[in-house]
Amino acid sequence: MKRIGATLACLLLLALPLRAGWRKQPARAPSARFGARILLIPLDDRPPCLQFPVMMGLIGNAEVVTPPRALLGRFLEPGQPQQIEAWLRGQELHRFDAAIISVDMLAYGGLVNSRIHRTPLSVALKRLDVARWLRRRAPHLPIYGSSVIMRLAPTADGRNEAYRERLARWAEISPAAAQTATQREEVAQLEREIPQEALADYKRARARNLAVNRAALALVRQRVFDYLILSQDDAKPRGVHIRDRERLVEEVTRLGLADRVAIQPGADEVSMLLLARALNHRFGYSPRVAALYSSEKARQSVAPYEDRPLHCTVSYHIAATGSREVSDADAADVLFYVYGSRAEPGAARSFAERIAADVRRGRRVIVADIDFKGDVQGADPVFTDALRARHVFPHLAGYASWNTAGNTIGTALPQGLICARALQTIAHRTDQLTQRIIGAQMKFLLHRLLDDYAYHTLVRPDTNRFARERQLDPNGLSGKGQALIEQFIREQMRPHVDLLWRDFAGAPYVIGPRGEKLLWGSVTGIDNFYIRLPWGRTFEAELDFDLHTSSGPETDR
Repeated sequence: MKRIGATLACLLLLALPLRAGWRKQPARAPSARFGARILLIPLDDRPPCLQFPVMMGLIGNAEVVTPPRALLGRFLEPGQPQQIEAWLRGQELHRFDAAIISVDMLAYGGLVNSRIHRTPLSVALKRLDVARWLRRRAPHLPIYGSSVIMRLAPTADGRNEAYRERLARWAEISPAAAQTATQREEVAQLEREIPQEALADYKRARARNLAVNRAALALVRQRVFDYLILSQDDAKPRGVHIRDRERLVEEVTRLGLADRVAIQPGADEVSMLLLARALNHRFGYSPRVAALYSSEKARQSVAPYEDRPLHCTVSYHIAATGSREVSDADAADVLFYVYGSRAEPGAARSFAERIAADVRRGRRVIVADIDFKGDVQGADPVFTDALRARHVFPHLAGYASWNTAGNTIGTALPQGLICARALQTIAHRTDQLTQRIIGAQMKFLLHRLLDDYAYHTLVRPDTNRFARERQLDPNGLSGKGQALIEQFIREQMRPHVDLLWRDFAGAPYVIGPRGEKLLWGSVTGIDNFYIRLPWGRTFEAELDFDLHTSSGPETDR
C-alpha cells in the first residue's frame, strides 16, 4: 500500500504544478509585531519542547522567546543551566507577558539528565534561585512552571541495554514485592542481575527528583510560580512512581495549593499546555470544551506509558490550559474529538463522519488520534484517510497523533484552543495579521500530517528496516551513518510532502458559526522542506518548511 501511495503521489506530481524545494537549514519565523511575548525555558531541544511552542505562538499572535539552542543540550549531553541563567538575567523582562519555566532544565540541564544522579541535590536546588530572582525583578509577570515526576525506565544510552529492561521491571514491581512469594523472588532475582551501582544511581536520582518536585511546590507556595504542572513521565498503573506521586498529592493538599498545582500525566507536551494557559489568561479567554470519544471502551482504557484512564488525562489537560470542561456539546465553544478505536472495525469512518458533520456546521473542532497499541506511535492510516476524504484537515482547530496519549492530547488541545481564540479576534478581518495567523495555523496542521502521519506511520518503519539492513542502529546514529539515513528519509518523504500539502489548496481558511465562509484563502505551494534527526535516532524528527498562501492583494508571505 505504501508503494501504491507513493506511485500515486508521483503521478500527481507530474500532473500538477508544484512550488517545492529541499534545503539543509530550517526556515526562520517571520518577524512582526506581536500581541504577546512569552519567555520559554523548555524541557530540552526536541521539537515538541522547543519548535512546537514557537510555532503555536504564531497562531496566537505571540512571539515565544527561548534561550539559544546551543545552551539546551542534546540528548545525553545536558543543557547549561548557568549559561541559561545568564541569558535570562540579560532579558528585558518588562517586554514579556508571561514566562514558562522548566524546572528540569534549570535543575539538571533537561529531561534525560534528570534520570541519572549526575547533578547533586544541593546544586539542583541552588539553580532554582534564578526563579526567585525572576519574581523579584518582575513582580507582576505571570510565571508558569513545570516539574517532571521521574519515569520508571532509565534512558537507553547505549551502555545500559544489558539491564535497562530489568531495571524498569524492578521499578514496576518492587513496591508490591511483599505481596506474594513469586514477586519477592522476581524482585530478588532482578536485584542480583542489575549492577549494584546502576540500581543505587537510579534510587538516588529518584530521591533527588522527588526533593526537587517538592522544591517546585515551595516556589508555588512562595508565589514565585503562579501555576505549576507536576507531570508524570512515562509510567504504568503500578510502580515506584505511585508512591512519589501520592506524597506530592498529600503535600499539595496540606499546603492548600490544589487550585494552583496540577499533577497529571505527560512531560514533552507540558510547555504547550502552559502556553495555551498563558495566552488564555493574557487575553481573558476561558472556553468551554466538550470531549467526545470514539467509544466508551476507549474513554475508560489506560493508554501505554500512562497510569490512568484516557478520560482522566483529557480532563487534566483541559484544566491545565485554563479551560472549562463541559458534558453538553451544544453548550461547548470547542469540541475535542478523541479517537482511540483503531482495533474497532468501522469506527474510523463513522467517527470521521461525526467530525466532518460538526466541521460543516462551523464548530471549532480538535482531533486527537490515540495509539493504544503503542508500537507505531503515529497516526492511524485508516482514520487519517477517512478525515482526508472528507476534506476535514484545513478546517480543524487542532490535530495531533504522536507517541503517548498525553503527548497527542497535549499537542492537539493547546493548538486548537490557541487557534479558537485567535479566530475569535480576527473574524471578518482581511488584514495582514489575519493572513499571518491563518498561515501559521495551516502550517502547523500540515506539519502534524507530515510528522505524525507521513513520517512516523509511513516512513519511519521503512527507515528502521533500511538502517538495520546496513548494520546501523536506528536509536544510535551519527556521522556518515546518520547522513545516509537522513538522506533516505528525505527521499521517502518527498512524495508525501508533494501530496499532502494539496489537501490545503483552495480550501476556505475559516468557516463561521453558521457555516458561512468568513475568509477565503488558498495554499499554493510548499517550499524549503527540511527534515533531520536532532538526537541521532529515528524516534523523533525535526522538520520545517515554508508554506505559500494566496488570498488577494493583502497576502502576507
